[in-house]
Amino acid sequence: MNELIFVKLGGSVITDKTEPETARPETIARLAGEVASALTARSGLRLVLGHGSGSFGHLVAQRYGTRGGVHSEADWQGFAEVAAVAARLGRIVTDACLAAGVPVWSLQPSASARCRGRELVSLEIAPVERALAQRLVPLLYGDVALDELQGGTIISTEQIFAYLARHLHPARMILVGEVDGVFEGDPVREPLAGRVPEITAENWGRVRTVLGGSHGWDVTGGMLSKIEEMVELVRSLPGLQVQVLSGRRTGALETALLSPSEMSGGTAIRWF
Repeated sequence: MNELIFVKLGGSVITDKTEPETARPETIARLAGEVASALTARSGLRLVLGHGSGSFGHLVAQRYGTRGGVHSEADWQGFAEVAAVAARLGRIVTDACLAAGVPVWSLQPSASARCRGRELVSLEIAPVERALAQRLVPLLYGDVALDELQGGTIISTEQIFAYLARHLHPARMILVGEVDGVFEGDPVREPLAGRVPEITAENWGRVRTVLGGSHGWDVTGGMLSKIEEMVELVRSLPGLQVQVLSGRRTGALETALLSPSEMSGGTAIRWF
């Protein structure tokens, strides 16, 4: 059965977010292998792959305040540096995927992305559609973008996925991070915090109050803003389901791609 799934490899799992420009090559290679295995097992599976910037883009963007606006000569220097470092991590992920047998085609979001007050309002979709038609896996990532109101800004992978989803209508999104879903407390500082297996219209109000920020640098808002964006997306796109799971758990991504009903752990976000 043909199914389109968006997969984000979070910066928290593919980099060490507490150390500047520090990738986790073994983790990236393993996750790429899980994607390759799923594509081999399901001939009808179509994927759009994305990744966060982690300790690559976030630190530089924080130093220059890029998300808040780009105006001065120094700001534009920072804008260029953020784009370069985000692409650097993109190359690491691209090479790992190709080595694993995943036919990725890396697409630079900043080449066509346009924002208005930090909101993504335009992004070229045709290359993504053409890649999918040719059985390639388009790969995108959090990047800089021009902004009509503030010169420039940062767009997250979630923003890119949300924009694409409204045009391409995936069945599911899988967000692969460091922790295994959404928890009623900070699972790093509170080991006994309970996992929320499912977020729905019934419990979202309560769950929202317990979500905090990310560990390490994250200029795009941390866990709360990411989950809020996904909740808004499933509300607006009936039938879409989002899954949040840990990339630290070997095989979790492959199971989610092949047999989501057999998943143990993680959090599902649905509004139906």
